[in-house]
Amino acid sequence: MKLPPVEYEAPTTTAEAVDLLAEYVDEASVLAGGQSLIPLLALRLARPAVLIDINGIDELSGVSAADGWVRIGAMTREYMAEESEVVADSVPLLAAALPFIGHEAIRTRGTIGGSLAHADPAAELPAVARALDAEFVVRGPSGERVIPAEEWFEGYLTTSRRPDELLVEVRFPAATKGTGVSFQEVARRHGDFAIVGLAVSLVLSGGVISDARLAFAGVSYVPVRAAAAEELLAGQRPSAELFDEAARRATGDIDPPADLHGTSEYRKTVAAAIVRRGLRAAADNARERQ
Repeated sequence: MKLPPVEYEAPTTTAEAVDLLAEYVDEASVLAGGQSLIPLLALRLARPAVLIDINGIDELSGVSAADGWVRIGAMTREYMAEESEVVADSVPLLAAALPFIGHEAIRTRGTIGGSLAHADPAAELPAVARALDAEFVVRGPSGERVIPAEEWFEGYLTTSRRPDELLVEVRFPAATKGTGVSFQEVARRHGDFAIVGLAVSLVLSGGVISDARLAFAGVSYVPVRAAAAEELLAGQRPSAELFDEAARRATGDIDPPADLHGTSEYRKTVAAAIVRRGLRAAADNARERQ
C-alpha cells in the first residue's frame, strides 16, 4: 500500500527539527526508525501534513554513562543498544528486553526514542522505562525539560511530549551491585507484540530483597507498575511462597483488555505465571551478578 501524499523535511540539527515542529505543530509527525509510523501511514491511521525526518541528526545517537545514569540518544538504533557493553553492564534490564523486540531487521532500523515516543503499551521498552523510573529529555522552543517515566505515558500511544517538542534523550539509572533482572513475555510468535510482558528488577543485599521493581506490558493502555507486589517483596528473602503471593498481589488490581489474542481472565492468568517466573529468574540473576 502506498503512503498518502505528505510534505517532507530532513533537518540535520536538533535546533532545525525543533524549529520545524514549532512551525507545523499538530500537522507534523517525526520520522525516526519508521517501524511504527510507516505502517500507520500506509493504513491511513496517521495523516500528518509533513514528515520531519530526524535520521540525519547525528547528535541524537549514542550511549554514555556518567553520574549514576546511562544516557541514550533518542535516535540510537535498538541493535546498537543491544550490542553496547555500557547497556549490558549498567542497564541489564534493558539489555534483557531488547532481543524480544521484533526481529534483527526491525532492531537495525528501530530506535530507542522512537519506541518510547510511540508508547505502545504492549511493547517492551515502555515497561522497562516504567520499571526503572527512566527520565525523558525533550527539547522545544522554550528549552529542555525532563519528564519522569511515571508522567511520560498518558494513554494508548499517547505521551506528555508536547507537539512542538522533540524527544532527544532517555536516561536510565545505572544498576547497583546485587541487581538481578529478567524480562518475560508471552506472544503468539517471537517478534510479535506481547500478549502480556513483564520487566523485573531485584536487588539482593545479604540474601534479602532491598529493592523490587515490576512493570507489566499488555495489561492496560499504559505500562503498569505492580506496586503492591513491590511493597511485599522489599525486605524479604526470596522463596517460592513469597513469589506466589507477589503474583497474587501483582494481578489483583489489573483489568487487562480482551481481544482476539485472549480474554481479560486469560491475560491475568498469564500475568501471574510470568510474575512467578520472572521473580525466580531475577533472583537467580542477582546471585550470579554478586
